[in-house]
Amino acid sequence: MSLDTPRTEPRSEARTEPRSAAGSEPRPEPRPERLTAHEARQRLEHERNSRLTQLRAIAEAGPSTGDPMAAAQRDTVQRVLKEIDAAFTRIENGSYGDCEGCAKPVPVERLEILPHTRYCVPCQRAAA
Repeated sequence: MSLDTPRTEPRSEARTEPRSAAGSEPRPEPRPERLTAHEARQRLEHERNSRLTQLRAIAEAGPSTGDPMAAAQRDTVQRVLKEIDAAFTRIENGSYGDCEGCAKPVPVERLEILPHTRYCVPCQRAAA
């Protein structure tokens, strides 16, 4: 078919997004209030793999008997791995995504960044 020949096959419908009140810019689609269990597991698996890689790198750097910084890094990574395991448990028992401080849903944006978190930002600040 040449560029001059009109198309005869059907075109797929273009998806139009809702327009803002001014009509000039598309409105963003609303974000879900919660991650699905599948999305949460994927994020947690990625986080776990990243932390295990960090732990291996620390171990490969050699014994840290005299290096308090390496020991602190190792302890922090091990603590986060425990928090990740606890988050998997919360998925299984249905409490994942609920703040342990106020019982309100933890915002999806926070869970996307920190999938193992137990608290919303205000409760995390109060706990610190």
